[in-house]
Amino acid sequence: MIELYFAATPNGLKLKLFLEEAGLPYFVTPVNIGKGEQFRPEFLAISPNNKIPAIVDHAPAGGGAPVTLFESGAIMLYLAEKAGCLIPADIHGRAEVLQWLFWQMAGLGPMAGQIGHFNVYAPEKVPYAIDRYTRETARLYGVLNQRLVDRAFIAGDLSLADIACYPWIVPHEAHGQTLSDFPHLERWFVAMSQRPATLRTYEGVANVYAARQRDISDEERRVLFGQVGTPDRR
Repeated sequence: MIELYFAATPNGLKLKLFLEEAGLPYFVTPVNIGKGEQFRPEFLAISPNNKIPAIVDHAPAGGGAPVTLFESGAIMLYLAEKAGCLIPADIHGRAEVLQWLFWQMAGLGPMAGQIGHFNVYAPEKVPYAIDRYTRETARLYGVLNQRLVDRAFIAGDLSLADIACYPWIVPHEAHGQTLSDFPHLERWFVAMSQRPATLRTYEGVANVYAARQRDISDEERRVLFGQVGTPDRR
């Protein structure tokens, strides 16, 4: 049984979508990041970077003590190997999936997260930041669009790459992007959105960018974007 420490951010939804696609048994332990629950000692023992998602695998392969993991990419790779699905066994297919998984981790996620922040949550408009991150996110959408010109999924069959990228395309409006500008990406996005696992994952999930900055209290902003609860580094 997998225990998923979860909040409905794109990175949290990546893991929930993976678990639904893989059919692994799991249960959710919610983490209210607006109230600072990510700084609780019991959570920091699992995720020392005080970020969701994190997991505890209470039944690791081969038995033994539970396995704890933080960082969504590491978790996805661990679970794919445990379940034997969503990553090819052959070296060429595996390499193809891994490079796109890490492309999402290093590029699409961070850049989309920045424009989402400056478009929605920042207490003041910073034109340079908005322009810079909108353009870079558009470039990354273009990379993915070109990749999907002649294929249904990012790396052959459905894989970790698709599951990692999809939740970061869901809030495209907050990223300042129009999907019709990227027709191959849009086709893939629609197909992904209609999968039963995706429908289960997003059932009842609110858009994390729906609440504009004026709806966020100063305390929530301090917790989400400040250094509240950061361990003493002396």
